[in-house]
Amino acid sequence: MEVFADPLVFTATCTLLGLFVGSFLNVVIHRLPVMMEREWLAEAASLRGESPDEQPRFNLATPRSRCPHCGHGISAVENIPVVSYVLLRGRCRHCSGPISPRYPLIELFCAVASGFAAFHFGFGLQAAGALVFVWAMIALSFIDLDTQLLPDSITLPLLWLGLLLNIGGTFTDLQSAVVGAAAGYLSLWTVFWLFKLVTGKEGMGYGDFKLLAAIGAWLGWQILPLTILLSSVVGAVVGIGLIVLRQHGREIPIPFGPYLAAAGLLALFWGASLTTAYLGML
Repeated sequence: MEVFADPLVFTATCTLLGLFVGSFLNVVIHRLPVMMEREWLAEAASLRGESPDEQPRFNLATPRSRCPHCGHGISAVENIPVVSYVLLRGRCRHCSGPISPRYPLIELFCAVASGFAAFHFGFGLQAAGALVFVWAMIALSFIDLDTQLLPDSITLPLLWLGLLLNIGGTFTDLQSAVVGAAAGYLSLWTVFWLFKLVTGKEGMGYGDFKLLAAIGAWLGWQILPLTILLSSVVGAVVGIGLIVLRQHGREIPIPFGPYLAAAGLLALFWGASLTTAYLGML
């Protein structure tokens, strides 16, 4: 363990680990929404008194990853993070169909963010927690971008883990974590219902409430105003930009989860200094 306590070794190890975790997150981002849909269909069939349709086994491990164009099974050699994409020149080895550059970009981002978390916090429990937080934010962001869903199977364990870590004050004291979880949920829940009463429309989903509650559980209630402010500003700028560029209609909802996740990551690394700087400008 003393070897990993060396900052350079620890940072390099976590960066490499982040590459492989990023590859796994690509699987989670693609498969988890499909697994959720199948579960909902099975539950709906059960409520109707019907037997669910028989379907091939599908989870995070089965079946093997395949080319979406030709169905070619991806071998281990073709699935080395980033390296395989470069060697294959972004194309399937079997049919030469294009491979989305998003896969290596997620792997690279996960590697860089993991390495930075290791460098920022140093060897210890804080770094381990930060890695889990970073990985969860990445998965939730891209799932929400693709499907406008923030799965309970990620947000709720993340919330409880944040509270457990803060029993010992890993990121904040336990009282601040508990209040942060409650305040995070209730703040967006209140905004949701006020917006619905005024407009008759739902402005956001319940997954957003749970995500902000999880961020509050990890970092404490003190960080919530900054998180909400950052996510709202970034979301508004991106949303207006997409409308101006006519890549997004006004009536098409914009997922809020990625902006909450980005704000949560900024708060994880620089929350205290950003809050101090903001208060200093008032």
